[in-house]
Amino acid sequence: VQVHNRLKYLRELIRSLSLAVGIDKTLLIFSHDVWDEELNVLVRSIDFSQTLQIFYPFSLQTHTHTFPGESTKDCPRDAKQQQALTMSCTNAAWPDIHGHYREAQFTQTKHHWWWKANQVFHNLQVTKNFQGTILFLEEDHYVSVDFLHVLSLMNLEKKKSIPQVDILCLGTYLRKFNFRANAKQPTRTNKVAKNVDLPEKLVHKLETFPPTPLSLRHLLWLPSFLTPSFMGTFHKAEVTEWISSKHNMGMAFTRKEWNKMTSCSDQFCKYDDYNWDWSLQHVSHNCMKDKLQVMMVKGPRVFHIGECGVHHKKSNCDSDAVIEKLKSILNTAKKYFFPKSLSVLKSNPRKKPKLKKANGGGGDKRDHWLCMNFTLSRL
Repeated sequence: VQVHNRLKYLRELIRSLSLAVGIDKTLLIFSHDVWDEELNVLVRSIDFSQTLQIFYPFSLQTHTHTFPGESTKDCPRDAKQQQALTMSCTNAAWPDIHGHYREAQFTQTKHHWWWKANQVFHNLQVTKNFQGTILFLEEDHYVSVDFLHVLSLMNLEKKKSIPQVDILCLGTYLRKFNFRANAKQPTRTNKVAKNVDLPEKLVHKLETFPPTPLSLRHLLWLPSFLTPSFMGTFHKAEVTEWISSKHNMGMAFTRKEWNKMTSCSDQFCKYDDYNWDWSLQHVSHNCMKDKLQVMMVKGPRVFHIGECGVHHKKSNCDSDAVIEKLKSILNTAKKYFFPKSLSVLKSNPRKKPKLKKANGGGGDKRDHWLCMNFTLSRL
């Protein structure tokens, strides 16, 4: 579990983990990039499974005024390169693909993810020889009571008939029901009313003001989305090409797949994107012989509850409403949990996934060297 500083979300994740069947047979590893006594007390209070805490040693908290934190000698984010060269700031020669200079708060997440995985697979005494599946979660995730049971079924299907699968994915973003968000393609009122049965005022509002990504997520929790067709997916999974924006939540893989990733560590670390998942997508398409394949459970067992955080700074983020609505949905869906088996289908994307331009934030060579060092340090 990758942990930053959101105590409220972590408490909810731990609460959901405590209810999961089989959790007493697991080892929970919490990887922190902030030392916080409240967080530590919460983790140490866990009595339903074995736990271990590790701490990212190059955090912004411990490197407040020096790299990989922000130094006074670093270039301002929006400085033009010629201006930066005149200033003689440390990283003047390394702007990102968009012409900006690094922001430590964003680069840390990718570094932490890569460091954590290297620690688990290669350095921790308790796991460095472990050959089984490791599931990666984050502090603002929430799990269903049968997530370990479903993970076991997915592993069984992989070994039995689909060995080419690299990643098992327990979470998914329910965009199947999203409305059009492009202002050039306004929502069709009759289509919305037919499929979702929304109040007339809300339909009009959606038509007039295309929803933001945040409001799209809120729409997913409307009771009308609890349709029999959706509930019928809780015993189904599909195998397809791994896509970072769809399959980055509740990822599980073994040492074999991790070794494929680290064989491309140079491209992962040097890719000009502050997101670990976009960097992994780049590796899949540009380094690996075969693109990463994923088995994704159609009825998610890992959910995202983090409305407030690094990517969501809006003042109206309502974490309590999201959490309570999710609990209500899981309670409604509980009769569909613990399937005896999974029905797995092979799915080919309708369109070839188009790689988008990198987000930037990863042009600084110091970040490349630090990231590479996490891999080299295990040799």
